[in-house]
Amino acid sequence: MNLIIDIGNTKIKTAVFEGNNLIDKNSFSKTDFFSIIENISKNYNIEHSILSSVGKLSEKELDLLQNLFDLIILDHTTKLPFINNYTTPKTLGVDRIALVAAAVNTFPNENVMIIDAGSCVTFDFVNNNKEYFGGAISPGIEMRYKAIHTFTANLPKLTISEEIPKIGNTTKNAIHLGVENGIIQEIEGVISQYKAKYSKLTIVLTGGDTIFLAKNIKSTIFANPNFLLEGLNSILKYNIEV
Repeated sequence: MNLIIDIGNTKIKTAVFEGNNLIDKNSFSKTDFFSIIENISKNYNIEHSILSSVGKLSEKELDLLQNLFDLIILDHTTKLPFINNYTTPKTLGVDRIALVAAAVNTFPNENVMIIDAGSCVTFDFVNNNKEYFGGAISPGIEMRYKAIHTFTANLPKLTISEEIPKIGNTTKNAIHLGVENGIIQEIEGVISQYKAKYSKLTIVLTGGDTIFLAKNIKSTIFANPNFLLEGLNSILKYNIEV
């Protein structure tokens, strides 16, 4: 079995895979790190593990993982199942690397745009020859709401509204409409730009705001909240096999 550990900006996610099958998944804060990891080691026969971290682990936490598991720490030197043409590979986020790996594993020989809607919205493109060129990074929904409140004197701090107002007839509705319709139009615009160049284009949407955005984006997409975890598993399998 394979253990996937994804350390984000606010949460840690773990996943246990048997082959390509996801059989267990957890999401927790750093305060629960030791208990969750030790429970996984007791409950599953973990043979290999991979760590993807945009946050930081303490030496004690890293020592625990390396003592318990055969561990790969994902970085720009890790062997990847695609050609990385990013100009500054050392600065490329490991989360974006994992998403591209998931794309070439799930949709081989296809042009794929991966949209990860979390703290930031990232757009990443890999072509049908498994060549990755890069993409774009934009503020996520929560970040946009925070920015409107933080950088103005009187505008309130709001959270996502499940129903997008049709018109901003109050200040709150105007903010909701601006943030939510704005990000939807941005995503649709980026998709249209790529479709103008690549007539056959597969779109994958993932990340924390997947459900909300999937309901409101008109383009045909594959919504998969586990796409990053699947990508990390594919990188782990690739490194075991090569």
